[in-house]
Amino acid sequence: MIHRKTADQISLMSEGGSAVARILERMKDVVKPGVPTSEIEMEADRMSRSLGIVAAFKGYLGYPSSICVSINDEVVHGIPSRERILEKGDIVGLDFGAFYKGFYSDAAVTLPVGKLDEKTEHLMDVARGALDRGIKAAVVGNRVGDISHTVQSHVENSGYSVVKAFVGHGIGRSLHEEPQVPNFGEPQWGVRLKEGMTLAIEPMINAGSDQVRVLDDGWTAVTADGSLSVHFEHTIAVTSKGPRILTLNSMGGE
Repeated sequence: MIHRKTADQISLMSEGGSAVARILERMKDVVKPGVPTSEIEMEADRMSRSLGIVAAFKGYLGYPSSICVSINDEVVHGIPSRERILEKGDIVGLDFGAFYKGFYSDAAVTLPVGKLDEKTEHLMDVARGALDRGIKAAVVGNRVGDISHTVQSHVENSGYSVVKAFVGHGIGRSLHEEPQVPNFGEPQWGVRLKEGMTLAIEPMINAGSDQVRVLDDGWTAVTADGSLSVHFEHTIAVTSKGPRILTLNSMGGE
């Protein structure tokens, strides 16, 4: 069942989403060569307490951490560790969700560790562009497939592939609600978008094949061919005035 949200409920999701954005923005200062990924987890936990939100992922279906930290060929669900040290030239996907006053918000960014080469910069630009285009397609009267097709077309026309094993999703009182929002599909396919729907749109794109596999930890998904993977995500609301991004920093600072 799809749960449409009231204006007040969307405002609550935006408050929680602002905290998500602030935590992810803070990580731009944390992510540096030589930093263990456990420090990212510690800072996410500290800021969660400071901002009065609950980190949504910890314990969800058994996931052990507050934030997903996925490096280079890791697509999603990487687990922070004291043993995993960031190196210059890495890219780091950070996925974080908040539970605040009964509602969830979820976002992801991929950050560089130092300066990247031109090919990796291009991959990052394409992924950001795919998210922007997918959000713009989330208008009343369109269908889920219009988001999916927009993302897929932009990515594949740029020479990359979209991950099909993991998809975006509805979000609200639950972290994952209907409908699913794939990053591939045909236009005018699937559920029609209506005012009050809230969605997590999250392109995951690979430099090589779209195939992935899960490591022995049961969580970390990596590209099957070892190619780089990039992940960006926003929680949005479908409104009569167009899509509203709920995971933006509306406060400034911490």
